[in-house]
Amino acid sequence: MPGTTDGQRRLLLVHAHPDDETITSGATMARYVAEGVSVTLVTCTLGEEGEVLVPELAHLAADRDDELGKHRIGELEAAMELLGVTDHRFLGGPGRFRDSGMVYAADGNAAIPETVRDDTFWRADLRNAADLLVEIIREVRPQVLITYDELGGYGHPDHIQAHRVATYATALAAVTTYRQELDEAWDVPKVYWNAISESLMREGLRALRDSGDTTTFEGMDPDGPLPPFVVADDELTACIDATEYVDRKMDAMRAHATQISVDGPFFALSNNLGTQVWAKEFYRIAKGVPGPVDPTTGLESDLFAGLP
Repeated sequence: MPGTTDGQRRLLLVHAHPDDETITSGATMARYVAEGVSVTLVTCTLGEEGEVLVPELAHLAADRDDELGKHRIGELEAAMELLGVTDHRFLGGPGRFRDSGMVYAADGNAAIPETVRDDTFWRADLRNAADLLVEIIREVRPQVLITYDELGGYGHPDHIQAHRVATYATALAAVTTYRQELDEAWDVPKVYWNAISESLMREGLRALRDSGDTTTFEGMDPDGPLPPFVVADDELTACIDATEYVDRKMDAMRAHATQISVDGPFFALSNNLGTQVWAKEFYRIAKGVPGPVDPTTGLESDLFAGLP
């Protein structure tokens, strides 16, 4: 199967809702854009079911005017402008798949609501949704793809579905006899799952608790069990240190104003550890072979490491 010959590095990210991309990979995106990498973001829903944290915009909520999704398109555009990402798309177009919503289970993780609308991403036919992404993969021809792990990080049904769609689409896009009317088949060399370092999370929680903050990330004990989105350090394979671009990430997080509060847990963590806690973004390799590692960390410091 032919590979790229233009020397252009290409990164594709697949996320569930506007703001997910900035929280997990905002610094990575900003760094690679600055380095000349072609960065493409695919967002699977408009995030219509999100909680509205801005009181004067509370009327946008799904149980009122149901206009939050349209508003979040603007928030995403503003965030991407701050990160320098010019190619951002919604899977199948804006509003093709609705946010499925979520509830919190007894264990504190997200779970599927008792009632889920038929037009939601969770209800989408897997192959149909994957085909939409196959088309993008074959057009963009990324060497690296980033998405969630099989648990969707913390169990949100749309995160889980995004993982499934990205995984299936990656496999289908590589089959030379599949959907031959699309661009030529493309086998993505490396796939990564977002992750949060256990040691860094425990350090952050400890700093919060020592400062007297007992409500941020309530219920999480620095020395106790942590949610599934926190990954043991020995399972991590890459760390992107984008310290130079962390301010852009923080500004992009602020752009998602209906979803991320400056008084919320992310900024509380920053206040105690400094914004550098958000400058290092961690990943687990899910497909492909890790490249050379940084001898000081034992992790890849470049997601394109080892690729031609």
